[in-house]
Amino acid sequence: MSPTISLPAPAKLNLFLHITGRRSDGYHNLQTIFQFLDYSDTLNFSLRTDALITLNPPLMGVPFEQNLVVKAAIALQQASGCKLGADIQLEKRLPIGGGIGGGSSNAATTLLALNELWSLKWSNNQLAALGLQLGADVPIFIYGHSAWAEGIGEQLTPLTLPEKAYLVLKPDCEISTREIFSHPSLTRDTPAIKVAASEAQGGRNDCESVVKALYPAVDNALTWLRQYGEGKLTGTGSCVFLACDSLEHAKTLLSVCPFHGFVAQAQNKSAAHQALEAYRKNSD
Repeated sequence: MSPTISLPAPAKLNLFLHITGRRSDGYHNLQTIFQFLDYSDTLNFSLRTDALITLNPPLMGVPFEQNLVVKAAIALQQASGCKLGADIQLEKRLPIGGGIGGGSSNAATTLLALNELWSLKWSNNQLAALGLQLGADVPIFIYGHSAWAEGIGEQLTPLTLPEKAYLVLKPDCEISTREIFSHPSLTRDTPAIKVAASEAQGGRNDCESVVKALYPAVDNALTWLRQYGEGKLTGTGSCVFLACDSLEHAKTLLSVCPFHGFVAQAQNKSAAHQALEAYRKNSD
């Protein structure tokens, strides 16, 4: 029987998102705080002794070779010179285009799992450098701890934050990061602040006004959430969130909410890393 490993690919929230400038390479400099949620996709990996990579089921509307799971697996294969392959099964829960890191989290979990399954012994720094070529948010999932982020999101300083309960809503739309970051109305000159979790609680998402103008469903969801507290947009996607007093409070709000959504507990340590540690203990 082929060796297997199963790891979650957790969601993340941007507790705020400030865009401090535009770079010559087209990317944007930003400041944000990432925190993980205990809500995730799950990826199952089975070792192949040939170099073939398979993925099931395919994601609707995403060509096989453009899926970040496949791109991550092939990138690690090529960079390491590994001759092994893997059959990968993706159990999808995180919404596409939601701003909660679904694709980036999937890519990072793939790198972490195959590094283990293929016995490559790459460091997190090596995996993060490779992951950055796939997307700016991949490194935070590789390192797996809540963090203050600068640069394009890859310069990370670990933080320990309150592990709050959250209500996350997903309006019925998918949003392209590229569309938002290239929009002429986007504010790109927010003054930089110092790393401080307390300051971040009052921070805003500079993408919010553009997203609300382009996607009325997001505007409607934020309006509904803000009846109950400080509703915020996460990342450049369509998901909006509200910190709640408890999971029970979040579930109560979800039960009367006119939008699709889910309830989750924040985690300072990624569920992928927790599962990877458990896998290693059981393998010893």
